[in-house]
Amino acid sequence: MTEADGGVRKLVLVHGREKARAMVEPEQKRLVDIAAEVMGDEAGKIGITYTGFCLTALPHKKLADGQLWEKKGHRVMLVVEPGTIRMAGGGGKSHHIGVPYGARARMILLYLQTEAIRRGSREVELGRSMRDWLGRMGLSWGGETGKALREQATRISACSLKFYWDGDNAEGWTKGGFVRSGLRFHDRLVTDDRQADLWEDRVVLDEVFWDALRQHPVPLREAALRELADRSASLDLYIWLAYRLHTLKKPTPVRWAALKEQFGSHYTVGRNFRRDFRLALAPAVAAYPEARVEYDEGDAGLVLYPSRPPVAPRLVAVGG
Repeated sequence: MTEADGGVRKLVLVHGREKARAMVEPEQKRLVDIAAEVMGDEAGKIGITYTGFCLTALPHKKLADGQLWEKKGHRVMLVVEPGTIRMAGGGGKSHHIGVPYGARARMILLYLQTEAIRRGSREVELGRSMRDWLGRMGLSWGGETGKALREQATRISACSLKFYWDGDNAEGWTKGGFVRSGLRFHDRLVTDDRQADLWEDRVVLDEVFWDALRQHPVPLREAALRELADRSASLDLYIWLAYRLHTLKKPTPVRWAALKEQFGSHYTVGRNFRRDFRLALAPAVAAYPEARVEYDEGDAGLVLYPSRPPVAPRLVAVGG
């Protein structure tokens, strides 16, 4: 058995960040940094996601604009349909805009879900709260990052989605989406409080999505989200582990075939998936100090051990 993070968390705990960095291979230094940042987090801020996103996920890369996205997880399937937008100055014609994808889309959705639960309302502010949160995540509204955020926001607002749970025909999601209105960001960068009115926008989450989120929220550590903000595959694995590990009663193997079905269905060569999966899993485990995850060198894939959740239940105040 091999620890999924290469043992970097133990090194940080015993020797501290700088000594740990000197003791590992160059490719592991970033893992040391992730573990040190999360373990040293004193703010204790919490992020929230919906259970469905713990078992399924958006695509990592851009799809064709008119392409449907289907993602199957354990007992659930996510279906995202691309929406249309009307082009300004183009004679009023509409065209497909593809489904949201990548780390930026995931971070926007995490903000919307977290704020909705924190406020106890499906109406979420996109003003100073969003700007502050993006800053804490290391994401600025300017330059290429801002351009990517605006693009993903547009895709999120235009698409529709359904979660098909086993035994559920998903009729309640027939007209579901991520948002009902809003999520149109300004092109100009807010540089001071005198321009704050440019950010005083709000987005209203779709009622069906909001109801599902409110009934099945999963708490995450904001510090971990920050450290994984540019790694979409690692974000997905962290969120999966945050949902899965604390529910286990005994060590549980997860075979490579099952892992590939959930996280690597687009891979045609199994050994490539195993290589990339390991690379994505190590940061996710480094960002989850309580996680106990080991590799089995055989066909078993992973062994998951019962672990404390990343956020103590007493710290979670849903809607508070």
